[in-house]
Amino acid sequence: MLTERLHSDELMDDPSLDPDTYRALLADLAWVNRMTMAYRPTLAFLDRVKDTSRTLKILDVGFGDGDMLRRIARWAQDRGQKVELVGVDLNPRSKPAAEAHGGDITYVTGDYADFAGQGFDCVISSLVAHHMTHGQLVAFLRFMEAESARGWFVNDLHRHALAWLGYPLLARLARWHPIVRSDGHTSIARSYRPAEWQPLLQQAGITQARVERRFPFRLCVSRIR
Repeated sequence: MLTERLHSDELMDDPSLDPDTYRALLADLAWVNRMTMAYRPTLAFLDRVKDTSRTLKILDVGFGDGDMLRRIARWAQDRGQKVELVGVDLNPRSKPAAEAHGGDITYVTGDYADFAGQGFDCVISSLVAHHMTHGQLVAFLRFMEAESARGWFVNDLHRHALAWLGYPLLARLARWHPIVRSDGHTSIARSYRPAEWQPLLQQAGITQARVERRFPFRLCVSRIR
């Protein structure tokens, strides 16, 4: 079971989805993140790179609902850490959905590659890596390595049989949108296992990254300078 990654599109990536449906999907995904403690690995990484003597400039690639950036804003306030928070997402429907929550965060529709050379301390992503092709992910790893002065962090799913079997039950009990139920199952099957990250890192020319499992069923890859 799940010996190889699934290569299949997810329903919420369909450009024909109307904005209201897309916004509802993002809201449910933010709820999924809260229930599965998805913010903790990223915040733990930021605890390791924080520097309260200066402003930390952070780029979040594939921000979706913006919930990770809003959580980082609270983390920064709690720790007295000044931050400049920027999110970029290819989907033009993400920007208005995220901005509706407010907050001092800059949301941009576009390609992360356009942010090269803009002096970011950290580049992060959450639930984005498994959406990329092999070549796209290698290019993204190279970008993060080149553009993050203090370090980068990939927060993604672990392709694990228990997660794959258990998610449909959780999604049904939580009454999430049918597309979130379907896509969550697909996302687990599209995600990576620990050993599969090493060839990607080698191809990207990265030798000092850490691959670690985080409860529940998260697989995170990080580099701290």
